[in-house]
Amino acid sequence: MNNEQTGAPRHDRSTTPPANAADVRASAVQTIGDRRVRIDSPLPLQEWTPSEETVVEASGSWPRLELDRVWRFRELMYELAWRDVQVRYKQTILGAAWAVIQPTLMMIVFTFFVGKFAKFSTGGMPGPVFFYSGFLPWTLYSTGLSRSGNSVVGSVNLITKIYFPRLIVPFAAMGPPIIDFLVAIGVLGLLMAWYGIVPSAQILLAPVAVAVLVAAALAGGLFLAALNVSYRDFRYVIPFLVQLWMFATPAIFMDVTQLTTAAKGAETVAAADANGKATASPETENAETAAAPAKPSRTTKWLMAVNPLNGIIAFFRAATLGTPLPWMNFGIATAMVTTALAASLFYYRRVEDTFADVI
Repeated sequence: MNNEQTGAPRHDRSTTPPANAADVRASAVQTIGDRRVRIDSPLPLQEWTPSEETVVEASGSWPRLELDRVWRFRELMYELAWRDVQVRYKQTILGAAWAVIQPTLMMIVFTFFVGKFAKFSTGGMPGPVFFYSGFLPWTLYSTGLSRSGNSVVGSVNLITKIYFPRLIVPFAAMGPPIIDFLVAIGVLGLLMAWYGIVPSAQILLAPVAVAVLVAAALAGGLFLAALNVSYRDFRYVIPFLVQLWMFATPAIFMDVTQLTTAAKGAETVAAADANGKATASPETENAETAAAPAKPSRTTKWLMAVNPLNGIIAFFRAATLGTPLPWMNFGIATAMVTTALAASLFYYRRVEDTFADVI
């Protein structure tokens, strides 16, 4: 039996507009207090045009990055980032002050405890300024890596219900760490003013180091986010990796510029001994050993070479405090981050089609 015989409503699936478009009325539901009221309001349609279609294609072995779609959905990315910022400090007493507490506490610990015993070299800079300028960019990286790595599994309801470029989720997760960094950098300015450190024109290069640092956090975060969907063990591994990676980044708490001059220093000392330098007494040697800063070990030099964060953090500190810029280390670090970011983007795009089914 057809619809006319049964009296059932007929559903017209044609794409042609209604005959009398001016009489079309749209229904909306509005919440007023605790009541939901249905409101009918006329919507005059002057001209009917077909809406833009979004075609979702399966990615092949070499998926396209589709960064243009990410740009089209940028408003959604901004909204998700702002939502995370609001939720982060909701119902907290200190609010945005938490962005300052973490690098400040680490600065205090290394200035008055670790730095006194380990005698890390600060390159002639005051300890509080040196350590804070190292832990500030590290906090941006570690927080961004953790949030972006857990962003996909934390957005289950959003991913399984609607379509949007999945790259938006880890990108938006970097919003709160960047806001925290902008708040905490004010403390660095106060410390520099307290110790009479006047920034030079090279401070304009500090945003370049911050941009590379954000890219480094995204490179690791995208890779961990994709793995976290299939293997939830990474949710517990990520905090451990972040803590371990801090100790693998000696540029945070010591002057790594001495690594490039260590060989020259060793040659100078050897030449002085060959020319008949007088041997000091045991008391003098002990005093000099106690006053001398800890020299970088072979492990420290190896970490400096393979960890790009060392070059980025050292470049940020030098640009901010006005010390010589480690251009070579920063250039190598930038190349490593660019390669890692490209690889993580392709891997993320290749497996993102399975997120809604596996998550």
